[in-house]
Amino acid sequence: MTDTTKNATQALTMKDFFKEENGEIVPINESVLIDFKDGDIVQGNVVRIDKDEVLVDIGYKSEGLIPVNELSIRKGAAPQEIVELGQHIEALVLQKEDADGRLILSAKRAAFEKAWNRIEEAYTEQRTVEGPVIEVVKGGLILDIGLRGFLPASLVDIRRVRNLDSYLGQRLECKVIELNRSRNNVVLSRRAVLEEERRDERHRILTGLQEGDVITGTISNLVDFGAFVDLDGIDGLIHISELSWNHVDHPSEVVEVGEEVEVKVLEVDRERERISLGLKQTRKDPWQEIVESVNIGETIHGRVTKLVSFGAFLEVAEGVEGLIHISELADHHVETPDEIVRSGDEVDARIIDVDGKRRRLSLSLRPKKAERDDRSDREDRGDRPRREDRPRRDYEPRASRDRDRDRERGGDRQDRHGDGLQTGAFDKLRDLDLGTDRRGSPE
Repeated sequence: MTDTTKNATQALTMKDFFKEENGEIVPINESVLIDFKDGDIVQGNVVRIDKDEVLVDIGYKSEGLIPVNELSIRKGAAPQEIVELGQHIEALVLQKEDADGRLILSAKRAAFEKAWNRIEEAYTEQRTVEGPVIEVVKGGLILDIGLRGFLPASLVDIRRVRNLDSYLGQRLECKVIELNRSRNNVVLSRRAVLEEERRDERHRILTGLQEGDVITGTISNLVDFGAFVDLDGIDGLIHISELSWNHVDHPSEVVEVGEEVEVKVLEVDRERERISLGLKQTRKDPWQEIVESVNIGETIHGRVTKLVSFGAFLEVAEGVEGLIHISELADHHVETPDEIVRSGDEVDARIIDVDGKRRRLSLSLRPKKAERDDRSDREDRGDRPRREDRPRRDYEPRASRDRDRDRERGGDRQDRHGDGLQTGAFDKLRDLDLGTDRRGSPE
């Protein structure tokens, strides 16, 4: 392929082939008609536009034919959208004469050849290139910069862009960050241009921030591990563990993109230009409220939120849970917590330990030891009657009871002779009062 940018004689026009004599266009020299070859860039005017091809008069013995797929880098565009009759264009000679004797040209490749040198220079000198967005593809955008330049989605803006379709048709200024001629591959970055523009602003923000400062920003992006905050020129990160005093599975549970938040600066890494932020630090810690307001031994109301093998968790305030160990669920042995409570139950539990440093609250459903002892004493003293108050019961020997039982079963039980005493030998003891001593007082 001939590098026509270095040899101006390669760019041919109709004047190179024809002259006007007596009002007619005649060839200057027949030998000139065969003076260009495959790979040369020629110029001509569009003389016909069809659905799948365009004819161009370059002054050759036959018009040059540009297939629709060689007309532009814009895929799917109709020829009428790209060129118009009489338009002067440049084209690269693909085939001087095909099997049908036609001259095959490519306007797309001529534009590529001219653009490549310009883009190569911009890449070397770190200058920007500019072009309209002509296509949205998987993972980014395609820009028309004389050839197809790929702009990855992650490099479209400083913050991640969710709707790439909004850029279709816009002209964007980008830097060339990767160039590969063998694959005709050009990778662009608009983010590099924006970051350079905001470099001074970033430096001002980084030098002005101090750990402990409370500032305002806007949530710019959510990821699994946290939320990014736009601080008017630079992004800071709120790690998921710094979003709330409660457990958070995903940042979307706490914040949303576009929300304005007040955050605390936890760390500033000026060399790496990273800012760590905290959201929960700007809100009151519910644990601190509990530590300040409760005492061991007090009763607190809560709702059972979760059962585990070793006990039950009780939510006693928003964001504060205490643990009722399985051994503290009841006075008796408990195999599983669901024998005593279920998730969603509301109960009153006694506080047995508060560990503010480790953020642990230990609870119990068992009564206090004094209450257990008092209940035991009441059972011993009150529930059992005094001996003198017990009803008197005549003594009935076992043999007599057995005989009555046998009668109920339908048959008399025979008397037994085991130790020389007949059954009923103690019947006479019925009249004896075994409940008094010889002085007649109760035992």
